[in-house]
Amino acid sequence: MIGLIVARSKNNVIGKNGKIPWKIKGEQKQFKELTTGNVVIMGRNSYDEIGRPLPNRETIVISNTKKYIGENLHTASSVKEAIEFAKGKDVYIAGGYGVYKEAIPLVDVMYITEININVEQGDVFFPEFDDNNFNISIVETSENNELFIRKIYRRKNKQ
Repeated sequence: MIGLIVARSKNNVIGKNGKIPWKIKGEQKQFKELTTGNVVIMGRNSYDEIGRPLPNRETIVISNTKKYIGENLHTASSVKEAIEFAKGKDVYIAGGYGVYKEAIPLVDVMYITEININVEQGDVFFPEFDDNNFNISIVETSENNELFIRKIYRRKNKQ
């Protein structure tokens, strides 16, 4: 299974000044629940923001300029190479923009948390995609939908 997991604002922002531009209690809970025990694929900037391999997960960093090697830490030059390296394990694509853009045609499912804010001067956005290729279900909302809505996009026909 190839999954993608992201939180984005109403205006599609996923990053600002190298950081996630919100702190919402419980918003990152789903990321930990889904990715623990699995493979997480992320770009160099996303990895450098975290600064270490994620616990209880295998981390593959997409980079052509740096080499990441360690316990449960590997480097690949593309999303396709990272998926091949994962050898059939469940993988979750975790950003940023370029990694998401490369991964969207490959994913089976996308876990998208829609944060109910507009981020001014955001500098990293989630790529556009055709949601007609997916069956969409709402799986969780925060109280009165005020903070966020979690949606699952399941691909209708795998390419």
